[in-house]
Amino acid sequence: MSPAPHTLLAAGEATQHRPLIITLFAVFVAATLVITVWAGRQTKDAADFYAGGRQFTGFQNGLAVSGDYMSAASFLGIAGAIALFGYDGFLYSIGFLVAWLVALLLVAEPLRNSGRYTMGDVLAYRMRQRPVRTAAGTSTIVVSIFYLLAQMAGAGVLVSLLLGITSDGGKIGIVALVGVLMIVYVTIGGMKGTTWVQMVKAVLLILGALLLTFLVLLKFHFNISDLLGKAADNSGKGAAFLQPGLKYGATGTTKLDFLSLGIALVLGTAGLPHILIRFYTVPTAKAARKSVIWAIGLIGAFYLMTLALGFGAAALIKPAEIIASNKAGNTAAPLLALHLGGVDSDWGAILLATISAVAFATILAVVAGLTLASSSSFAHDIYANVIKKGQATEKQELGAARWATVGIGAVSVLLGALARDLNVAGLVALAFAVAASANLPTILYSLFWKRFTTAGALWSIYGGLVTAVGLVLFSPVVSGSPASMFPDVDFHWFPLENPGIISIPVGFLLGALGTLLSKEAPDAGKYAELEVRSLTGTGAH
Repeated sequence: MSPAPHTLLAAGEATQHRPLIITLFAVFVAATLVITVWAGRQTKDAADFYAGGRQFTGFQNGLAVSGDYMSAASFLGIAGAIALFGYDGFLYSIGFLVAWLVALLLVAEPLRNSGRYTMGDVLAYRMRQRPVRTAAGTSTIVVSIFYLLAQMAGAGVLVSLLLGITSDGGKIGIVALVGVLMIVYVTIGGMKGTTWVQMVKAVLLILGALLLTFLVLLKFHFNISDLLGKAADNSGKGAAFLQPGLKYGATGTTKLDFLSLGIALVLGTAGLPHILIRFYTVPTAKAARKSVIWAIGLIGAFYLMTLALGFGAAALIKPAEIIASNKAGNTAAPLLALHLGGVDSDWGAILLATISAVAFATILAVVAGLTLASSSSFAHDIYANVIKKGQATEKQELGAARWATVGIGAVSVLLGALARDLNVAGLVALAFAVAASANLPTILYSLFWKRFTTAGALWSIYGGLVTAVGLVLFSPVVSGSPASMFPDVDFHWFPLENPGIISIPVGFLLGALGTLLSKEAPDAGKYAELEVRSLTGTGAH
């Protein structure tokens, strides 16, 4: 397919205003680096590096949580999915938002009361330390890398659009640049630096989305019916664009995929490592609850605005233009900014550059949070408590965390380069499915089931992890279709794009089976202590 005229024009505008674009990007990156260096000077010990010294208020942490959660998937992927698939694309917004109720009602407060820095702390409290910490660390790293793929893919697409880079080598170079920046953020700033960057980024992203939403509604004289009608007409799909079934309704398989995606989105948040560790940055359980409530308000407002972004892009830009720019639709929001400002005007270029710079800041902040979660889990769970058997000094542990950051960054760059043409919202949904399959059953069983044993935890984590990742590897996401990671080969046999409908029940079932078949006697005293601590906060760190 040859690029649409407006896409070429967009690239031309970007080229014409390249000094402005590069300046804006440089300002965003420099500002976040200054924050990181400032926070790094205040990072004195493990509590500072892992949990920001537990000094953040409920509002500050709520802002940071929303910054961590509103990723490239939220801004780029959802807008693209709605622009191309209408009603079915909006499922992502609903799923991501509803998921917070599970986190609020079941996980936030008990987790804050029960652990210190990682998910492994909660599990190890009443079970055998070394095996469960190894399992928790492994799961955290795998989920984080899945999520990192989406951010890397989003960064490659975004900067390629702005700088007119069309070569694969150039896009891979951009992914590598993001990898280097994320390593710098985490190794220097730790949790304090990452939290402040996420707070700043959340404000910028909400303001950027608010500006675009206002301009879209202004274009249609604040008549939402006109906006939706124009989107349906411009999509070429007519009334079907505003009804369920355009992406997930053609066959029985796609309907099943719809259900699988919904389950993964709703249950996944409560098992995401980079969200879970945010609950440790506040001083009390009350502040943890308050931070989740703030996050729900901010995230809810943002996801309502994705409706205007997605349908606005569908109304003002031809689908062929969006697909020509990026076949997964990830550039719909930046292209919308260009069209709202005027395709052949300075304002169009300025708006395109500003919104893209905000999206890039979004990616950097989320990437830093994910890397911190996985490197913390490696250093605290695997290195300090498994390899060093609890004998590591604080300095050695922090050194291991920084080296782990480099390793995880390298793996993410490599995989992100392969995933650069996939829809970022779809990639994040895979991370949600893996988190809900491996982490969520173990966390809930550990907190609320007295009989739960070490064997149950291992069966649940490894069983859920292997099932989810295995099904993804043999799904259309990786091979067998033009939109796959490897489009030229076909070794897929699992028909669904999201494994949640199979892997999540498997995770829960294996946790129960492992416990019931185990001869290990659970420590009733430890469970009683954990129950009191998780519900009241007594004895919490």
